[in-house]
Amino acid sequence: MRVLEGDRLWPPPVWMMRQAGRYLPEYREVRSKKVNFLEFCYDTDLATEVTLQPIRRYGFDAAILFSDIFVVPDALGYPVRFEEGRGPVLDPLRSGLVDQLDQGRAEQHLDPVIATVRRLRAELPEETTLLGFCGAPWTVACYSVAGHTTQDQIAARVGAYRDPELMQSFIDQLVPASIRYLIRQFEAGADAVQVFDTWAGVLDDAGFARWSIAPTKAIVAGVKAAVPHAKIIGFPKASAARLKTYIAETGVDAVGLDWTVPGALAQDVQRMVPVQGNLDPMRLVAGGAALDEGVDQVLKTLGDGPLVFNLGHGVTPDADPDNVRRMIERVRATPDPRG
Repeated sequence: MRVLEGDRLWPPPVWMMRQAGRYLPEYREVRSKKVNFLEFCYDTDLATEVTLQPIRRYGFDAAILFSDIFVVPDALGYPVRFEEGRGPVLDPLRSGLVDQLDQGRAEQHLDPVIATVRRLRAELPEETTLLGFCGAPWTVACYSVAGHTTQDQIAARVGAYRDPELMQSFIDQLVPASIRYLIRQFEAGADAVQVFDTWAGVLDDAGFARWSIAPTKAIVAGVKAAVPHAKIIGFPKASAARLKTYIAETGVDAVGLDWTVPGALAQDVQRMVPVQGNLDPMRLVAGGAALDEGVDQVLKTLGDGPLVFNLGHGVTPDADPDNVRRMIERVRATPDPRG
């Protein structure tokens, strides 16, 4: 939280996107208790347990709520399911589906997730930051056009060009639901939240302005109107050239950097807001010298300003848990270059 306020700390605090996930054997054991993934996300006991697992194992400086970006459309009444080997599958977007979405339904439907946030804040060590999150509307909407993810989200991009009014109507439902969802997370004890825009980088300039920046700006403004002290991290993946514009126009308090952001640009961005990232997750899989060199480079490039050390995207299921420990220990053992 001090870094999100703009302080430079050494060693920098550490957490990982998807840190509560399939790379951990204890996660897989708990996950086996629920066949349906959405039911797993709504089970307060199980979601609390898997959120706490990486904190117990590694002592990360932040815990991130275990949930999924698709609980918001699910709560609104949009048909969502998870299929083994395919991931999230949504009914293809059409006006009849958007017309039936219910903001009032979302409130009660998300009660179990909010209960998880409340439980986590009570059970986490006081010094451990609790992070909540939501998916950015564009990223959530991407999966709705074809019904599933497609290469470079071609179906979503074509759909947005052909019928922007339909896409806008869906985004306009996701924005207020996301605002209320994040406000409730803060009220339940979250210290900060992150807005994941995983597919922002596939958009052209006009699309980025309309589908990524505008909804995120509305979410930031809506949350801060109710929670003025709220700290919101934006993560527009694969959007290096547009990061400065994204920060200036959305009003986010910090920004996540993916592993492709060049060092000089990352430093420029860090002069605007605190940054988070940006180790390539594949270095975590490779381990050894590749991991050590990657950690060292992030610290060398970004260690002179406000930095939350993290991956440039989520940890993958094939990451060795021992490599995660090695990464954390190297971050924490690196001498402060300022002496």
